[in-house]
Amino acid sequence: MRAMKITTNIPVPDIEQARPFWSDFLGLRDEEFNLGWVARFTDPDSGAHVQLVTGDRTSPADSQLSVHVDDVDAAYAEALAAGYEIVHPLTTEEWGVRRFLVRSPDGTVVNLVAHRS
Repeated sequence: MRAMKITTNIPVPDIEQARPFWSDFLGLRDEEFNLGWVARFTDPDSGAHVQLVTGDRTSPADSQLSVHVDDVDAAYAEALAAGYEIVHPLTTEEWGVRRFLVRSPDGTVVNLVAHRS
């Protein structure tokens, strides 16, 4: 398993109210997606990005980071073998990703995710 990209997940009460700061002020103008409860804003030139999250739709806990991996099934097997706490099991979500959430030893909840081909 290899990490391809890491995205910071920022908890916000309302994505539309938070949008002007991230999009206008910080220049993260490209809205890559918006599912109502999670949206990613990206700088079109540098690729710098954040995800704003009001609350995870299917997981019992929100994640602080999303780590995009090349093989999420292998990552899940490694996490289980290492004995890490699985917060949300390996799931193919209706919005087009396969993912699971795991708690690191320091308590950080990490969303490991791969987009379906």
